[in-house]
Amino acid sequence: MPRRSRLAAAVAPLALAAGTLLAAAPPAAAAAAPGPGFPAQYAAPYVETWGSPGALASARSATGLKYFTLAFVISDGSCNATFNGNTPVTDAGWTSAVNSLRAAGGDVIASFGGAAGTELGQACTSVSSLKAQYKKVVDALNLTRIDLDIEGGALGDTAANDRRNQALAQLQQEYATAGRTLAVHYTLPVDPTGLGADSISLLNNAKSRGLNVGVVNIMTMDYGPTLDMGKAATDAATALHTQLGQIWTTKTSQQLWAMEGNTPMIGVNDSTNEVFTTADAATVEGFAASRGIQLLAFWALGRDKACAVNGTLSDSCSGTPQSAYQFARTFNGITGGTTPPGQGAGQITGYGGKCVDVAAAATANGTAVQLYDCNGTAAQNWTVATDGSLRALGKCLDVTSAGTANGTKIQLWDCNGTGAQKWQPGTGSTLVNPASGRCLDATGPSSANGTRLQIWDCSGAANQQWPLPV
Repeated sequence: MPRRSRLAAAVAPLALAAGTLLAAAPPAAAAAAPGPGFPAQYAAPYVETWGSPGALASARSATGLKYFTLAFVISDGSCNATFNGNTPVTDAGWTSAVNSLRAAGGDVIASFGGAAGTELGQACTSVSSLKAQYKKVVDALNLTRIDLDIEGGALGDTAANDRRNQALAQLQQEYATAGRTLAVHYTLPVDPTGLGADSISLLNNAKSRGLNVGVVNIMTMDYGPTLDMGKAATDAATALHTQLGQIWTTKTSQQLWAMEGNTPMIGVNDSTNEVFTTADAATVEGFAASRGIQLLAFWALGRDKACAVNGTLSDSCSGTPQSAYQFARTFNGITGGTTPPGQGAGQITGYGGKCVDVAAAATANGTAVQLYDCNGTAAQNWTVATDGSLRALGKCLDVTSAGTANGTKIQLWDCNGTGAQKWQPGTGSTLVNPASGRCLDATGPSSANGTRLQIWDCSGAANQQWPLPV
């Protein structure tokens, strides 16, 4: 199985002396408040816990993203669970950030393992001691779901895999008896043809030990050869669907899709010939939404911005052309982002008090969408749909040819669930197309009748303000 290094930055915090790290550790806090839980489909990108806890609030404010995966909980060198081998899981900064997120309606998953450091299943040599460490983290953060990212040497450690599955199955049952839910995810390496033998063995062992695996999340990254990364991710998801059916034989096809997660490495991968682009993200989001895949994530939130030079492998930027948080916005389409519920319908007013209008009330694909005097006709009656689309005359507001460049015109088109038809509220009353990272814009700017709408870099200017009907 190809290496998935998750970048050297994951190792950097471990390189310092343990005594120094423990001495400098932030103060501990009381257990986090309970969270509201998770919807049937959601995006929860990985967040580097060696960075600032403020990353959660910043991303939520910019994108509406409400769910995150905290990476990683590993051993501190003994059978003791910590963030990154040095920070207590009761760290006051992270507890406060989680509480603020939950107060805003969001929630977190804690991810155990990863590519750096010692995985707890290997560090703890008995089922009871391992279970105690999982319980410590679950209780400290009041978690309802956890992620086990098993890769590298840990994946082939059958004794650790069996110990881990026993500990998690026992803990899951104990929480169930107490009226609590603990969902368990396994995040595993994959090829476009599916999981390897070690991963299949781990999942079969989990089933035999009575562990209820809620999600099998595949790392759609670092395959080795140059590939179409969007297609590779959806091919892997399709292969996984078949493999899951061979393990959980009584589940329906719909239930098997709902067991899946998909996690690419955005932009330039560790194998630098592989680049997961913003267009690939739109492909994967559309596929996941249509199949009923439960979870979309990516590695990692701190990389969700452009580098100074494209093609660069970095732990702090993606190395592919994008706007800030563009991958988060795109993947958040699976949960609707911050798009209001589908009951809103009416006029959308814009620049100069004019209305968003379908030219001549035509319904042909490709009909221009423009500004026009508000007149109350069906050509100006827009519905805010739950999937993030804006609909009039039975069709959707669409970015022509799924373009991402400034000046790409807006048209009416058959609703198809693609990224070209997703719109999320941004700053003020702006509307962001997450697939392009650009805003709905009145060309010019002009408020003359017939002014075409387009996408353009978000500026918050008056010609990008579009209050939605409620």
